[in-house]
Amino acid sequence: MILQQLVNGLIIGSIYALIALGLTMIYGVLRILHVAHAGIYALGAYAGLVAYGLSQSFLLALLAAMVVAGAAGFGIQRYIYRPLFGTPPLVPLIASIGLFIFMEDLYRLIFGPNIIPLNAVWPSFALQWRGVKVTETQLVILLVTGLLLAVVWFFTEKTRLGLAWKAVAQDLEIAQAMGVNANLAVASNVVLGSVLAAAAGVLVAANYNEVYPTMGSVPAYKMLAIVVLGGLGNPVGTVLAGLLIGLVETLVVAYLGYKLPRDAIAFLALILVLMLKPQGLFARKGVG
Repeated sequence: MILQQLVNGLIIGSIYALIALGLTMIYGVLRILHVAHAGIYALGAYAGLVAYGLSQSFLLALLAAMVVAGAAGFGIQRYIYRPLFGTPPLVPLIASIGLFIFMEDLYRLIFGPNIIPLNAVWPSFALQWRGVKVTETQLVILLVTGLLLAVVWFFTEKTRLGLAWKAVAQDLEIAQAMGVNANLAVASNVVLGSVLAAAAGVLVAANYNEVYPTMGSVPAYKMLAIVVLGGLGNPVGTVLAGLLIGLVETLVVAYLGYKLPRDAIAFLALILVLMLKPQGLFARKGVG
């Protein structure tokens, strides 16, 4: 049923949007392709897994994952990226890729190489209407994603901190000369981006009931494709691109089967966009 597939695509697309939004925020301010963002995504899943095992509360697991990931994001920007300011763009990119590989191996050493289930238990509140069913997990994904996107919009558009992000994104030196606390702006931006990645990691773990060391490998590349499709540094475009990719993937798999691998669709779209509109589908003037 087409309506059911559209709902499923919206669920998957909202998770993609959440992961990629954090990355595009960080790129917009730091101008670094933060590949280790996918490692933070997996860190959130593992932190949520441990917290859920201790508390049996998904809300506490989600909050714990976001706190742990936010702290990790702060440490990365402070001790890895900040010393690399002013170096050629390739240097922090290589550092980010190396950090991502290190994080995957660290998870494998600590938690083992096998899949660990995250058996989140929900009260019964699934929705069903004219043959379309939305499960409890899917409703939680929509609720959490919508809430976090609203929080990002509020901070970006309605606070002085959001204004500082935009100023630093446009020109770091001029922003500092005008009195903007660039260190605070960068740190808070990376922390919030990491929080979004962690939330996505926990939601994916709950949706598929699995956590494993390499769960960030495919998202590491897919979110880069989504960020480019949405227009580098454009949060709204990134969210739209994430939703679009989720819908297209779901519909292609539903009606064509696995003749075309699901994870290849984002990259095919990226190739086409780079050929026809290199600036991205939803590119806009300026950054922020």
